[in-house]
Amino acid sequence: MFILAVIFAFFIPPLGVAIYTNIDWVKVLIAFLLTLLGWLPGVIYAFLVVFDVI
Repeated sequence: MFILAVIFAFFIPPLGVAIYTNIDWVKVLIAFLLTLLGWLPGVIYAFLVVFDVI
């Protein structure tokens, strides 16, 4: 499941965060809003969540 979360975190950041955190809505919403600002901020945040930095 980790590999799937990393792949989705790169292509669709909110979905990668949702898969990894079992749909923690606050983190998914943050990932969604950052992705709306631009793809790169969403990907950076998603990788930080998936790799347990945040």
